[in-house]
Amino acid sequence: MVAQIDNLYIKTSLSKTLSRLISYGFFEGRPLTTKGQWINPLIFRLFAISQKLPQLKKVEKPIFVIGTGRSGTTILGVVLSMHQQVGFLNEPKAIWHTIYPYEDLIGSYSQGKAEYRLDAADVNDSTIHTANRIFGTYLKTIGASRLVDKYPELVFRVPFVREIFPDAKFIFLVRNGWDTCQSIDSWSKRLGTNVKEDTHDWWGVNNRKWHLLIDRVAATNPDFQENLATINAYCDHTAMAAVEWILTMQEGLKLVEQFPDDVYLLKYEDLVSQPKNSLEKLLNFCELPADDKMFAYANKTLSSRQNYQVFPLPSEITPIFIKTMTQLGYES
Repeated sequence: MVAQIDNLYIKTSLSKTLSRLISYGFFEGRPLTTKGQWINPLIFRLFAISQKLPQLKKVEKPIFVIGTGRSGTTILGVVLSMHQQVGFLNEPKAIWHTIYPYEDLIGSYSQGKAEYRLDAADVNDSTIHTANRIFGTYLKTIGASRLVDKYPELVFRVPFVREIFPDAKFIFLVRNGWDTCQSIDSWSKRLGTNVKEDTHDWWGVNNRKWHLLIDRVAATNPDFQENLATINAYCDHTAMAAVEWILTMQEGLKLVEQFPDDVYLLKYEDLVSQPKNSLEKLLNFCELPADDKMFAYANKTLSSRQNYQVFPLPSEITPIFIKTMTQLGYES
């Protein structure tokens, strides 16, 4: 399925289909584990040209979907892309790599230095200029007034994004931990590849993202410090996913408390069981008007299902996992 477009999407809106194809083809880039990476130099060339242009469109109140991958962030972004005012970018990491060259956790565009966390101090005038020019060019190109950018790992970079876009809104999407971890495990096994002597999967090139997560995030968390060496040696993808889920959920909950007017917690389970009600509240938070076409598409696309199965976790992280589930209001 190219650009998350299926037959229902095409039937619902041809103009939105064209918008998604442009977004996918010219702005999102091709990360590791995907085909068509030959186009990346052309995309980066487009970004370089965008930086030299005047501001084609002001980026106002951009919306960022954050959380843990495999939590429903993509389907939420696709649903929001049906809104008449919205342009949706699905993990435009090529753009963010252009904005800040040390942000590539996976290793799609660089094998060099990378930072998991980014703060306001990492922003300078050039960072702001680049972000506004590229995203402004994007909005002008597809004729949208509001940006929706789904990039889950930005949950660890909210102060950085807020320094660039002070009026930004963040949707912190959460999902039952059992479901999320099993989905990550399935994704990594299904799409992971071996390229020469390197492994490319959910955790990047040869576990690049995993080691950065442990070194830069888990190492500063009191819940993990005592068993850090043991956790760092994990090979089981569900256990690794549980660590990422815990750390991400803890980060998101702090953000909701710290920035209550700008960070909105949405449960995936509520989204799929009560689409219209959940989306009405979400649009109100994002300061977007109601959109009947988006509601109709959501009702046809979102389906409620409780699939999670409990699986064994290493003893050193089980209590933290259960505590986090409880904090989010899930049965542990």
